[in-house]
Amino acid sequence: MSVDRIANARLRDRVVSAEAAAALIQPGETVAMSGFTGSGYPKAVPVALAQRIEAVHAQGLPFQISLMTGASTAPELDGALAKADGIAMRMPFQSDPDARNRINEGKLDYIDIHLSHVAQHVWFGFYGDIDTAVIEVSAIREDGSLVPSTSVGNNKTWLDLAKKVIVEVNEWQPAGVDGMHDIYYGTALPPHRKPIPLVHANDRIGETALRCDPDKIVAVVRTNGPDRNSPFSPIDTTSEQIAQYLIEFLKHEVAKGRLPANLLPLQSGVGNIPNAVLAGLAKSGFRDLSAFTEVIQDGMLDLLRDGVLSYASCTGFALSPQANETFKEHIDFYRERIIMRTQEISNHPELVRRLGCIGMNGMIEADLYGNVNSTHVMGSRIMNGIGGSGDFARNGFLSAFLSPSTAKNGSISAIVPMVSHVDHTEHDVSVIVTEQGLADLRGLTPRKRARVVIDNCAHPDFRDQLNDYFDRASRESYGKHTPHLLPEALSWHQRWLDTGTMKA
Repeated sequence: MSVDRIANARLRDRVVSAEAAAALIQPGETVAMSGFTGSGYPKAVPVALAQRIEAVHAQGLPFQISLMTGASTAPELDGALAKADGIAMRMPFQSDPDARNRINEGKLDYIDIHLSHVAQHVWFGFYGDIDTAVIEVSAIREDGSLVPSTSVGNNKTWLDLAKKVIVEVNEWQPAGVDGMHDIYYGTALPPHRKPIPLVHANDRIGETALRCDPDKIVAVVRTNGPDRNSPFSPIDTTSEQIAQYLIEFLKHEVAKGRLPANLLPLQSGVGNIPNAVLAGLAKSGFRDLSAFTEVIQDGMLDLLRDGVLSYASCTGFALSPQANETFKEHIDFYRERIIMRTQEISNHPELVRRLGCIGMNGMIEADLYGNVNSTHVMGSRIMNGIGGSGDFARNGFLSAFLSPSTAKNGSISAIVPMVSHVDHTEHDVSVIVTEQGLADLRGLTPRKRARVVIDNCAHPDFRDQLNDYFDRASRESYGKHTPHLLPEALSWHQRWLDTGTMKA
């Protein structure tokens, strides 16, 4: 006989349908929901809320909410509410096609901010009050504390600050995640903050469950639905080449004595290229590695299983369906090696700097001098958002940005004279890697960086074009420190918009 996931009798009496819970959310509210990269988000209430919004709209009445989460979520949340035209404002990160289209059409306001800033900015009152929190958990303990599921994100802040709380108890989530979480309640508002007592990436400094005033919990909904993360594509040659260049660089840093033999705590963005890096690490000979990152993806489970990675700290999962089953099957093994923290700890700039994290993130484009655009296509169209890449780029021991050298069947160069949008300035970027090679920018002046980036990272189809631009800029620009021809600096992007190619 299965054990009831709702062990608190008082909260068991508040079990209602998803429709009844959604009816408690009113037009114009600011609603904070759980979820981080397709894991741990509420599965039922957002869908019911979207249906309610559509019914209200059919009557000719307005109904939208402002929506906050940990990061991106899934079709049942971002997708359903975006399709229903139910979101007036979204923050801090998204990856849903319907939401993205509405943002780029100017129909949905979007605030893209560093993930480490979200909780503290909400505590500071920058975004007003949180009216309702909708949080997925794996269980409610007898004392009323809430066991998170496969992400923690900003849930602690949402529960602390929301006026009313709706809890989804998802029995699809493995009960064995209980004990995997580390919820730190020692943060405070300035100027009375104390140092966070985390010295090693696997230190436990908090509690294994979330606190919540039971009087604020207005509804509990039982669910049984899977997290939704897309399967990773098979690792392609380009991703393998990028991964190999980065791994050889890390070996070189060890040989030079700048890194220990087991490196420093790794942070990895989500996607096929970071997953290829993780796969490469499994074959590289490195051992006893650690991770202090935002997301555990398939490759990190493999490294933990094979003993390459000793432990990993994160705030959520981004596992393919197959990896999810592996995780659930071996939950006892992984619970001893994975720690899930609040987002304000997993992305905390001071911790990233003190631990000396190695940041590995994707990018859309980089320019000759090392500025990186990781969010906007052609300067104006948002892709997903900055996420936590800036938290690790500015504060980590090393910050590496990875991308194929071209996009759109070779019509776009990822290396351009000037990026069309700046997320990470040249001051925060250590290394740029494409399948063409690796550019180590540390200690180089701007003009020297330009030559290294062109020679090592640009695709041959664009290399002569870049050299021509840089040579003429070095002769003709207003200043020689960071040479630019301002009328031409963004002309590559305009040429693509006008003709469909950046090639001259």
